[in-house]
Amino acid sequence: MAAQMETLSLEIGGQKWQIQRPGDLETLWAEMDVLEEDKIPYWVEVWPAAKLLGEYIFSHADKIKAKRGLEVGCGLGLVSLIAKSVGAKMFAFDYTYEALSFARKNARLNGVESPLWLQMDWRKPALKEKSFDFLLASDVLYEKIFFEVLHNFFQTYLKDAGFIWLSNPNREVSKEGVEFLKEKGWQVLPLVEKKVKLSLQSPLISIWELRKQGG
Repeated sequence: MAAQMETLSLEIGGQKWQIQRPGDLETLWAEMDVLEEDKIPYWVEVWPAAKLLGEYIFSHADKIKAKRGLEVGCGLGLVSLIAKSVGAKMFAFDYTYEALSFARKNARLNGVESPLWLQMDWRKPALKEKSFDFLLASDVLYEKIFFEVLHNFFQTYLKDAGFIWLSNPNREVSKEGVEFLKEKGWQVLPLVEKKVKLSLQSPLISIWELRKQGG
């Protein structure tokens, strides 16, 4: 059975958000060729980590209002749209053009001015160094091979006095990722730990704030 376009309805920060997507991950994955395993469309899901990060942004809007921010791996665009709606100057990137196409649609659907969407691989970034006041990232510590890549990316593009809000489920690999970043010299402050109900999931999610040493 082919995946069908659908619109998810979420309440975050006391507001209703409509997020359009081309179908659910399970159905789209089943339709893929076995040789396309490196192109699994994780971006079609709104993950619990993104929902909690969106809620945190709403309750701490003063921290990012009028500041220049970048979302790392924006997917369908929810987190960036929330940040934009509270006054941040948002940039956002994803590896897949189709994800950005839906992110643009979701900006229009929710009446939010579009962030600047960028198609980019975090292993081959094309941005000006130290150009962002803050970075946002949800559920990015899912494979150990990306730990060093993300550390280098964060170090290069975050301003020295900037911060990162990093939201991840409390799975083992994510915990290892946070420890890796600590060992690399990042100051890591736990902000929130909460079970987040979304669809049939209720995982425990943590949000950390990262800063450079001396930042």
